Amino acid sequence: MVGILVIAHAPLASALSRCAEHVYSCEPNTRRELRALDVEAGVELAHTVTRARALVREIDRGEGVLILTDAFGATPGNVAAQLADSERVAVIAGVNLPMLLRAVCYRGGPLSEVAEKALAGGRQGMLQIEPSR
Repeated sequence: MVGILVIAHAPLASALSRCAEHVYSCEPNTRRELRALDVEAGVELAHTVTRARALVREIDRGEGVLILTDAFGATPGNVAAQLADSERVAVIAGVNLPMLLRAVCYRGGPLSEVAEKALAGGRQGMLQIEPSR
């Protein structure tokens, strides 16, 4: 299974992780393969990168790790970018709940496929809901 790490401004990473655990509560492995790293204000980048690397090692079961981060160019995105590795770690910015749920659902596939499914889920989960008449 592909491990999934959410890196986002506090408390977004933990909140998204808890939502995914709620939706997939019947699957006990979800908690084992999903981690959250809330990036707090004022914490040194190097410290956060070290924590993120440790979490990647913790959840990598040999199939790689997908990192979902909130904003490209912000501290969480910069941390995630330092961990990107074309073979072992894929990084996607712009995380939303549909993206995370899709990644969890398809985490049994190869890393490239899980990343592709997550991107599709994120895009498809964004739409304007028109008022009912």
